[in-house]
Amino acid sequence: MSAVEAPARLPSVRRRERPEPERHTVDRRRVDGTVIDQVVLAPEIFGLVPNTAVLHQVVVAQLAAARAGTQSTRTRAEVRGGGAKPFRQKGTGRARQGSTRSPQWVGGGIALGPKPRSYRQRTPKKMIRLALHSALSDRAGEDRVALVDEWNFPAPRTKDAVAALSALGIEGRVLVVLGPDDGIADRSFANLPTVQTLQVSELNAYDILRCDWVIFTDATVPGETEPAPAPSGTVAPARRAPSSRKATATASPAEPAADADAEGEAADTDADAADDTEAETDEGSES
Repeated sequence: MSAVEAPARLPSVRRRERPEPERHTVDRRRVDGTVIDQVVLAPEIFGLVPNTAVLHQVVVAQLAAARAGTQSTRTRAEVRGGGAKPFRQKGTGRARQGSTRSPQWVGGGIALGPKPRSYRQRTPKKMIRLALHSALSDRAGEDRVALVDEWNFPAPRTKDAVAALSALGIEGRVLVVLGPDDGIADRSFANLPTVQTLQVSELNAYDILRCDWVIFTDATVPGETEPAPAPSGTVAPARRAPSSRKATATASPAEPAADADAEGEAADTDADAADDTEAETDEGSES
């Protein structure tokens, strides 16, 4: 059968088209709760439909990799003793035995017991990235993503961290994503049992899913944010008039033209005066 005569694929086996990512808007606030503006989070990171299957596989792999895998039992070769045969081979009516350290004896070795091993699973990087984006999209879909400009704590102080969370209106288990320069904020949140701090380079799906809220700063939010569009029916704020210094520096296009005309007139006057002087000099020489 040629490719032209091949039957069309059934609708049930066709590849499903992925929906367009959603655009979630969050308030960008200061530590004291003041709203600065509204921004739109990156839709390719915060606007996906969560892939639960990938999330489950990645979380299981992460928890498996965290296992120590140091459990160990002794086999009959590792148990001390048992070198002599416990009783003779025949004539006792019992089953023959060669060592008292066999698995069926009390104090003997363990058959097929656990040994040190690694539980790590190989997970593709694309799957890890999809799981992270799915977890962020899940929190953004529930309006559980907060954004602050920066953590400007003057010194490590738990009281300032509690006041900041109260001003932001955040309750429950919180994941605070910090940058390499947020050491003071890290120490401020350290004593709060319901707050987990994490470096932006260590952000993962498991820590996001086990927390109710995720707080980012301008420096740690993934992707590119853009200002939220103004609601329909609202008047755009008037632009501020330029300062006198800026107005002086940017002259209007008519002013250079006027200066050029004045310079031209001065040049013409100087040329006429020079011609009159030459004429007088010629007349004096003839006489």
